[in-house]
Amino acid sequence: QVQLVEAGGGLVQPGGSLRLSCAASGFTFSRHSMSWYRQAPGKERELVARIAENHGTNYADSVKGRFTISRDNGKNTVYLQMNSLKPEDTAVYYCNAIGYWGQGTLVTVSS
Repeated sequence: QVQLVEAGGGLVQPGGSLRLSCAASGFTFSRHSMSWYRQAPGKERELVARIAENHGTNYADSVKGRFTISRDNGKNTVYLQMNSLKPEDTAVYYCNAIGYWGQGTLVTVSS
C-alpha cells in the first residue's frame, strides 16, 4: 500500500532553516510528481511546492526564493529545504502523491 512518512518538523526561530523529508513506498516513485502542502490553524490546506518526474518545480508565491523542493529517486524521498522562515510559515506540512497524504509534520516558527 502507498505510504508517505514525513519528518523534520520542529520549532525554529524566525530567519532559521529546516529541512523536511518524505519517504515514499508502495508505488513507482520516479514516475510521479511529488508535492508539499501546508495547513495553518484556521486556514485551508495550500500547495507549497511540487516537483515533477523530470525534476521540474513550481512554488507558491509566498515561498519562492526561500524554499527548495528536491527529490532523490534512489531513496524514494522528497525534500523541502526551508530557509528564512517566517512566523506565517507555521503550519502542518503534508507530503502528497497520487492522491495520498502523509500524516503531516508540524513546523512552528516563533521566537
